Amino acid sequence: MLGVRVRELLGRSRRLVLIELMVLAVLVVGVTLVLRWPSGDSEPAATSGGTPAPIELPGMPDVTAPVLMPGRPGEPATSLPANEMSAMPRPPHNNADVRFVTMMIPHHEQALVMARLAPERGENPQLKIIADRILAAQGPEIKVLEAWLADRGLDRDSGGDHEHDMSGMQSAAALNRLTAARGAEFDRLFVEMMSDHHQGAIDMGKEALTLGSDVTVNELASSVVVEQGVEINRMREALTQGTVGGGQ
Repeated sequence: MLGVRVRELLGRSRRLVLIELMVLAVLVVGVTLVLRWPSGDSEPAATSGGTPAPIELPGMPDVTAPVLMPGRPGEPATSLPANEMSAMPRPPHNNADVRFVTMMIPHHEQALVMARLAPERGENPQLKIIADRILAAQGPEIKVLEAWLADRGLDRDSGGDHEHDMSGMQSAAALNRLTAARGAEFDRLFVEMMSDHHQGAIDMGKEALTLGSDVTVNELASSVVVEQGVEINRMREALTQGTVGGGQ
């Protein structure tokens, strides 16, 4: 009886070991398939010599993807494939733009002539500061205006003869009087002449804003209208305060 019992126990042990080995084999196969089977595919990835298939990386962006193009005011937006888009064309200019630029260059140059007289001939410190600001602003603006012309194959003569059309330009006789003046008399003439000169630039700027079409000229004209209007008020305030202070 004891021998039979031993044989039964040994038989059961072998069966348990076999079952455990089978379960372990199934687990190993399952894990292998999970690791090699790409997510979302219906069958395992192809392998060669036991090496996993290479991972596919995302390609270049789709150059035909649509790009939204805003329409003109009141018009709907449209879309174009990215590979059909071209660089934005340069905004067109017209005769009014050329007229403004070619007149503003000599106009600014005369303002610089008057502003350079202020440090040695004037006595109002605020007016001298304003004159320095005119020099600092209008000198570089002349370079910008000349570059605008050169970029379009034009020069300062392209707008024709505007000598008598430039509003606010001072005569040679007036410039001689300003050059000869000193102290309070210079300050008075400086404010009078530079205010008239600035107002002429404002008028030309408004004309360009109304008739011109170039974006850059529009920005320059807007700057002239705003900044020179502010300077007129500052010069008149400085002259008034200087007169009051001098009389006390």
